[in-house]
Amino acid sequence: MCGVRLSPSPFEYNPPAEMPRVLFEDSELLVLDKPAGLLTVPGRGIRHADCLASRVQAKYPSARIVHRLDLATSGLVVMALGREMERRLSIAFQRRLVDKRYVAIVAGRFEVQRDSIDLPLVVDWPNRPRQKVDLELGKPSMTLYSVLEYDSASNTSRVELRPVTGRSHQLRVHMMALGHSILGDELYAEDAVRDAAPRLLLHAADLAFPHPLDGRPLVFVSESPF
Repeated sequence: MCGVRLSPSPFEYNPPAEMPRVLFEDSELLVLDKPAGLLTVPGRGIRHADCLASRVQAKYPSARIVHRLDLATSGLVVMALGREMERRLSIAFQRRLVDKRYVAIVAGRFEVQRDSIDLPLVVDWPNRPRQKVDLELGKPSMTLYSVLEYDSASNTSRVELRPVTGRSHQLRVHMMALGHSILGDELYAEDAVRDAAPRLLLHAADLAFPHPLDGRPLVFVSESPF
């Protein structure tokens, strides 16, 4: 663990001024593109009240969060309009009817170009909000990955990540566990990897799910900003 900070540095919340883009809107749901650095839901205290949910609810009072992205992660988020749509979309996530694809830039070169990561995760209580692999107490967690390209100049790889489960920090911990931490990761990367990028290089690029009313397939894409 040399070069990794076990305790996170003091959190200073400076959310970006840019508003989340609305990519899709109908009477039942919204699909938004969240910028990096913006909380999905309010944190503790008035200083952490500004978030994706509060900004969206200022215009759409009935909007409800169904799933979350980490503060440092950018990309696609779906919000329900009303309690019934929240229930239906939550069921779709629970039944794994929602297909999510992320893009990340990670340290190093992979020996295996495509594989699955099946490592159970649990909260690392002394070092919250960190999570950790725990083979005895962890909840089942699976990620599918494939390497898109390798950059020999920077010794980094662009990877596609598809979470099968949706544990907190799952993609970040799984990449670290393989020895390929995500660049810019304040919680899990070694110092040199953390400092190699000005932000966490993790982006929710694709989101697909059946519409909760009529079942028609909805597919959304957000180009990676890195």
